[in-house]
Amino acid sequence: MKISALAGKPAPASILINVSELVRHYYAIKPDPDDPQQGVVFATSGHRGLALEGSFNEMHVLAISQAICHYRVLQGIDGPLFLGIDTHALSGPACNSALEVLAANGVEVMMAPMEEFTPTPAISHAILCYNRGRSKGLADGIIITPSHNPPDSGGFKYNPANGGPADNLTTDWIEKKANEFLRNHLNGVRRFGIEQALRADTTHVHDFLNSYVNDLTNVVDMDVVRGQALRMGVDPMGGAGVHYWAAIADRYGLDLRVTNPEVDATFRFMCVDWDGQIRMDPSSRYAMQSLINMKDQFDIAFACDTDHDRHGIVTPGAGLMSGNHYLAVAVSYLFQYRPDWPKHAGVGKTLVTTQMIDRVCTRLKRNVVEVPVGFKWFANGLHDSSLGFAGEESAGASFLRLDGSVWTTDKDGLALALLSAEILARSGRDPATLYG
Repeated sequence: MKISALAGKPAPASILINVSELVRHYYAIKPDPDDPQQGVVFATSGHRGLALEGSFNEMHVLAISQAICHYRVLQGIDGPLFLGIDTHALSGPACNSALEVLAANGVEVMMAPMEEFTPTPAISHAILCYNRGRSKGLADGIIITPSHNPPDSGGFKYNPANGGPADNLTTDWIEKKANEFLRNHLNGVRRFGIEQALRADTTHVHDFLNSYVNDLTNVVDMDVVRGQALRMGVDPMGGAGVHYWAAIADRYGLDLRVTNPEVDATFRFMCVDWDGQIRMDPSSRYAMQSLINMKDQFDIAFACDTDHDRHGIVTPGAGLMSGNHYLAVAVSYLFQYRPDWPKHAGVGKTLVTTQMIDRVCTRLKRNVVEVPVGFKWFANGLHDSSLGFAGEESAGASFLRLDGSVWTTDKDGLALALLSAEILARSGRDPATLYG
């Protein structure tokens, strides 16, 4: 693997995207339905692509959104749909395209206030909170994000009523239906203009931020964190949780400093990743270099990717922890300090996640459930609390509330980041020391 000369250095102007040109390509380029590289493809984390290459354009989003409307009818899902976006340049235009279709189909859409972004875990949390105790009128959600991928990328994820990433049967159906719409030149796609969609009686504002932030005390022991007066730093990497961290610090009285509160669709404030690209990856020591350089200013620091479903933990002694190392420490800690969790609750891990977790679980006498790559395999286990913790090799994980009930069924970078502070506050040792 050849490391770029730019790796770990501030992004030069020469590699920044032209936002207006990118958005123009989103609307102007029409994908070729006969080209497999330009069709709708749901991989492990939804449909992703590039506007310039004809793999993430307005027609894709319109087709996928109409397919989801059909899927909701087929499944009898008639509650609200929670719609969120990250800070990538294509996410705003794609959100408008999706809303135009959802509104024209009469779907009740819950969105954050204008100019606000929504992390992936906040969408999952909203779905689960709404559906708790319900057997009908269930909610689902859409997150428009390409995760940590470069600034020119676009992405679109669907989360059904269990709050987690859609399973293969669901995404296969949506993918097939969306591609039918593409081949038929969007015939059958219902659509309003954006102004009509925003004014529609079915379009509503939802306070994702405060709903999520106020509930955090039920998944992380915030009293323990506050009690030790830890100096904490966080780099939101220009992502969807950028305003959540200040709200968390204020709500819980934490010494938590946002090291970079800037939002810019070019991500000009990032350090360049290993291959010379800008990538908001909290597991990369190159992308995380600015926070690593500040490690001695904090007792513990952390970062999240653009949709805040992944985490990176930085300690004064070790710098950036290996994601696998932190997952092992989190499992070890949680199953010792969550007495109200079900006694049968196991641990979910992907096939390529560290076997250290297996060793930890042997000591804890907890069952390990090993699955293929993709967090969708964990959603039902977290939902019914048969899994207390689920994590994957790419620094994505979630875990149960303090009382043993479901928190999120999608990856939650905010909760995993704050858990590192709880671990340090209660044990007196940071996660890197505990791993050693």
